[in-house]
Amino acid sequence: MIVALAGRRVDAKDQEYPRFPSTFEVIAAVRHRIRHKFRELGATVLVSSAACGADILALEEAAILHMRRRVVLPFDREKFRLTSVTDRPGNWGALYDTVLDEVQAADDLIILPPVRKEKVYLETNHHIISEALSLSKSLQNPVVAVLVWEGKSRGEGDLTEEFGHHAKMQGLPLHEVLIC
Repeated sequence: MIVALAGRRVDAKDQEYPRFPSTFEVIAAVRHRIRHKFRELGATVLVSSAACGADILALEEAAILHMRRRVVLPFDREKFRLTSVTDRPGNWGALYDTVLDEVQAADDLIILPPVRKEKVYLETNHHIISEALSLSKSLQNPVVAVLVWEGKSRGEGDLTEEFGHHAKMQGLPLHEVLIC
């Protein structure tokens, strides 16, 4: 089974409405739920981005389960690290570097060509699904989409919710891993 995954980043320090608190207990619980979902699905491949929170936790769990990992970034590693990894509390930078080194060494890192700034993360999410579908054809494995979130929309512009809608439009079954 190929998993196309997207989810929440850990909360910013000044986040008004907590969605993914970066406490040890919450992170450990989310790790456990992701691992359980991968086992339940019989997952062998993960396609995701690598932002702090859901993405990095899923990539680490996939490594533990000896799954192939393909990472899609909207721009170069360092810019993504600054804008989507180390801009939140926690030691995500070191985890990101380790995961990306491993994925790049396996030739499974995709850096997308430039797109309009306001669409960059939306296009990245769409490419994650496209990449999973492409792998499905070559590996003869089905694809499911997994959302790692609190189960509620943030409203207009919620990219995690939009990932789920796009996955459904592509005919993919949708699974959730709830943060809390």
